[in-house]
Amino acid sequence: LERYLAPGTDTAQFRLFQPGLAALQRAETLFRSDRGHPIDYVSSAVRMDHAPPPALPEVCFIGRSNVGKSSLIRALFSLAPEVEVRVSKTPGHTKKMNFFKVGKYFTLVDMPGYGYRAPQDFVEMVEAYLQERRTLKRTFLLVDGVVGLQKTDHIAVEMLEEFGIPYVMVLTKIDRASRGVLLKNVLEIQEFVKESTQGCFPQLFLVSSVEFSGVHLLRCFVAHVTGNLPTVEAS
Repeated sequence: LERYLAPGTDTAQFRLFQPGLAALQRAETLFRSDRGHPIDYVSSAVRMDHAPPPALPEVCFIGRSNVGKSSLIRALFSLAPEVEVRVSKTPGHTKKMNFFKVGKYFTLVDMPGYGYRAPQDFVEMVEAYLQERRTLKRTFLLVDGVVGLQKTDHIAVEMLEEFGIPYVMVLTKIDRASRGVLLKNVLEIQEFVKESTQGCFPQLFLVSSVEFSGVHLLRCFVAHVTGNLPTVEAS
């Protein structure tokens, strides 16, 4: 999108996380399963006392229903095709917290969607997880790249800010948005993050689960925040 920006526009906030080739390759090995490095669905939970013990560094993915959360997680795990990540055409399919263990390195959690068809006990489930999960290293808040930040997304941001949870925004479905719409949404979100948040990582990650755009970088960032990479340039 850079060539569409006005001359002289500050692009520093787009380049805070710039891993080298070695870091990208290391992240790829973490997401590729083998006999000594299994990647498995562990369990699902509707309450924290049903969740697996918090033994490894953890990241969770949240977003409104139909934002493409399960599709993105399936894209992240595409190097381990035996891992079953259910993706439905019906919004609000994920009703539970789904835990995936990536070898001995970290756990990834797929959270229920908020907004349309959210589980009845969504607030209790998600708030309890965010406040109690001591191994949680970063929350990934997914935003639809076609429509940008919605009212329900602002509520999610307020919750994360109130709890003091470090998080990062991921713009999904970028293959479906025109360049003009995508750039507008990117700039508006970047400005919102700069002016209205404390706990959000300043860089926005753009991804397409269909074309795999941005997936390699996101894998690397997950590996980084879970402490599984050598030092990488990141604020």
